[in-house]
Amino acid sequence: MIDATRVTAKPEDLGIEPERLEAVFARAKRDVDDGVLPSAQVAIARHGRLAGMRSFGSAVQGGGEQAATDDTLYHIFSCTKAVVASAAWLLFESGDLRLDERVAEIIPEFGTNGKDVITVEQLLLHAGGFPLAPFKPEHWGDREALLAAFSQWRLNWPADSRYEYHPTSAHWVLAELIERRTGTEWKQFIRDRITGPMKLGELYIGCPPEQQQRVADVVHIGEQVAPPGGWGEVTPEFIERFNRPWQRAKGAPGASGAASAATLALFYQPLINGGVTADGTRIMKAETIAFATTVRSKPHHVEQVTGISPNRGLSIVVAGGDGNAFMRGFGRTCSPRAFGHGGAGGQIAWGDPETGISIGYCTNGFVDVLTVGRRLTALGSLAAACAT
Repeated sequence: MIDATRVTAKPEDLGIEPERLEAVFARAKRDVDDGVLPSAQVAIARHGRLAGMRSFGSAVQGGGEQAATDDTLYHIFSCTKAVVASAAWLLFESGDLRLDERVAEIIPEFGTNGKDVITVEQLLLHAGGFPLAPFKPEHWGDREALLAAFSQWRLNWPADSRYEYHPTSAHWVLAELIERRTGTEWKQFIRDRITGPMKLGELYIGCPPEQQQRVADVVHIGEQVAPPGGWGEVTPEFIERFNRPWQRAKGAPGASGAASAATLALFYQPLINGGVTADGTRIMKAETIAFATTVRSKPHHVEQVTGISPNRGLSIVVAGGDGNAFMRGFGRTCSPRAFGHGGAGGQIAWGDPETGISIGYCTNGFVDVLTVGRRLTALGSLAAACAT
């Protein structure tokens, strides 16, 4: 099977203006040229095909400093969440999962310490109330340890009383829901039903040892200042542990993806084209995608720092038409229907059903949140304007 990232088309054949595409590449390159980032990679896709991809700078790969190439893989951190969520969407499509079900009815081990009231919908909206529930990386992949952790977790606040981003905890529960309702290990289900049919064999959740020499080591640039609201779970030490081979190989459903920018851009193509790949393979129904990308955040669900709505669908972010799309990582020119998810280091991936444009952006450099915000606003705005 030919990986979809190896098949490219001329930008003009996809209705993309070459000069506008080059502007996207130039903006990604600028941060590397200016020394803001050590390396970066960006890709744009449309009509199910890759229109272009560029890699810039250098990174430690396989233990030595090497130029970043289009074969370099990057940690995508929370961009992983959308991949796992899409597998759950299939369970809504088949009727094997409902939003109003209580999680504890499916995973009895979870129903302790007041968590028995949490619904599937609240889980997917980051409104479950256990954002800081711990599960050490040393235990990732140990299902018995995970179930024991579920029983010990406590609420930080009552379910659905507020919104607070759950960096890893909610997606451990989501992965277990997938296993309980399919009888298949969650990563295998994703390969069988999502990334396999999409021909994205190099979208890894937990990078196998034989591929790790291609992965760019993450690095923090400059003095590390806690973002507004504090580090929470995602401390610099936690991030840098992803440079360790054993942690790379473990698959955390909310954070452990490794991929290229091209893979991220192409992942969204079927999702913004009615659930069908370029070769006609149906991944899911268009109605399922519409259901999953409907904004369900409630009026009292607001971002702690910005005070705006998180604009959440089912474990993805929707750009929205309230003028705040750029604060959600989409830039200023995409349609309100664009949806996707970002990563801890400023990685981003989204697709826009209105224009058919999708973007993947990866970097191994961690910088301050304001620099990340300016970069994503610029890249997103340029990407959305690529369509002729």
